[in-house]
Amino acid sequence: MNLANLGLSGLTAASNRLQTAGHNINNAATDGFNRQTVLVQTAGATSTGAGYIGRGVQAVTVQRAYDGFLAKQLVAAQTQGAALVSYGNEISQINNLFADRTVGITPALQKFFDGVQAVASAPADSAARQELIGRASSLVAQVNDANAFLDSQRGNINTQITTTVTQINSYVERVRDLNTQITVARATSSKHEPNDLLDQRDQLVSELSQLVSVRVLEQDGNFNLTVGNGQVLLGGNTVFPLAAQPSADDPSRTIVAYTAIGSSGTPITIEMDEAAFKGGSLGGLITYRRESLDAVQNDLGRLATGLGMAVNEIHRKGADLSNANGGNFFTVGASKVLPSATNSATGSLGATIEDINQLTSLDYRVERSAGGYTITSVPNGASKTFLDADLTAAGDKASVDGVEFDFGSVATPAIGDSWLVQPTRSAAGNLALAITDPAKIAAAAPNTGTANGDIGLELAQLQTKKVLGNNAMSLNESFSQIVNKIAVQTQQNGTAAKAQATLIQQNFSAQQAVSGVNLDEEYVNLTRFQEQYSAAARLIEVSSTLFNTLIGIRG
Repeated sequence: MNLANLGLSGLTAASNRLQTAGHNINNAATDGFNRQTVLVQTAGATSTGAGYIGRGVQAVTVQRAYDGFLAKQLVAAQTQGAALVSYGNEISQINNLFADRTVGITPALQKFFDGVQAVASAPADSAARQELIGRASSLVAQVNDANAFLDSQRGNINTQITTTVTQINSYVERVRDLNTQITVARATSSKHEPNDLLDQRDQLVSELSQLVSVRVLEQDGNFNLTVGNGQVLLGGNTVFPLAAQPSADDPSRTIVAYTAIGSSGTPITIEMDEAAFKGGSLGGLITYRRESLDAVQNDLGRLATGLGMAVNEIHRKGADLSNANGGNFFTVGASKVLPSATNSATGSLGATIEDINQLTSLDYRVERSAGGYTITSVPNGASKTFLDADLTAAGDKASVDGVEFDFGSVATPAIGDSWLVQPTRSAAGNLALAITDPAKIAAAAPNTGTANGDIGLELAQLQTKKVLGNNAMSLNESFSQIVNKIAVQTQQNGTAAKAQATLIQQNFSAQQAVSGVNLDEEYVNLTRFQEQYSAAARLIEVSSTLFNTLIGIRG
């Protein structure tokens, strides 16, 4: 090995190091980039009579500074953080809607009962009666508007779920493409890793995990991806895309389905359990809808139902200015019954609220079982089974939590047929004023004259009477409970989001300490490698000088 070859090996190693340092500097701000280092080793030595003379240096490979444990920690923290952010974005909207005690339902409810009290004090006063009609109309409008906002948010969540699922499928396809590129690159150069392609794939998985929590299973250098309870998104070179589609139980609700291969060999979509989604923005949206939005809308519906039915029950006992029997003061909507799209049964299941005091904010899933029906509350999962013989003896009816279920109209049900019953979900939107004529307000007890306000006083007592929650809540307390529940959930999410943001920053700092580019360090490396390059070039120059000297001596 002569000096020229020694110099050439040094030039090559220095050049590789300079290029890698430049690559690091250029990508210092690139998301997902891991700092690269040229690994070198001695080129060995040649045995001579004077001993072993070194043959210089050689580059072995370019290695990325990557710690799999730290990377996974960071991704997991970001996944949970994304879920908290998307949940917080949604719940903050209804918190702002309900938290203001100066406008909205709280003051409207107070003014309604103030109007009732005024009529009870002066039953024949036409101005007081007209004021009550106006205040009742305002209360109905506030309840309707609040429900309309919740419906609008529900529709927006459907749109976001659809968009997010599209993004997820796009990311999965890109991960598959990078799997292919990495496989080809490794086959081309079996000794070296395609570091930049690996970084790109890891970054895609990181960004995908902020949309939905995925598990990565590496096999033969390729990433396989699963979601939820193990449903495959990417297996080998095959993508099994998610789908956003209407729920079979509730067509107004967009759910996520995974793709599987059916018995005929063609792809089919199967609905996924909402509880399977825990992380990423998709998990945050679904968790918010399941745990907060559904409950808030049902709670508001229970308030509307309780108000309407309690007022109507008392109002029907009274007499109006013409001494006619009082009718309904409010119009209360019917319970919502949704048959599953997979049902074979004809006819319809009936559901009627019969006792507002026992009424909860739950929905119910009614399923045909062997020899009867099983009613399961949603989401807590408590169930009761009613046998056909018992139902026949009870007139084909059964009661759960103040809701009467009527099975008489269901014809030839098959085992597995089901119905989703939402007793109060749409009640706030369906609440309406049944009377518009002030003279029709039945404030008096029958046959006592227009100056009597006994029924009006009884109506006024509803403001504080415990008519909901098994004698636990008044109408005012029912709404306060809604407001407080939202406030607590908002605060809990905000606190968790701040803590998670801190954890993300800590994990990012730990990951960057290993994998990040330090520009000051790279600047120092540039100087070192430049000097190595110059020294190696000097070796070649010295070799050339010595060669010319030898040629001159021989000449």
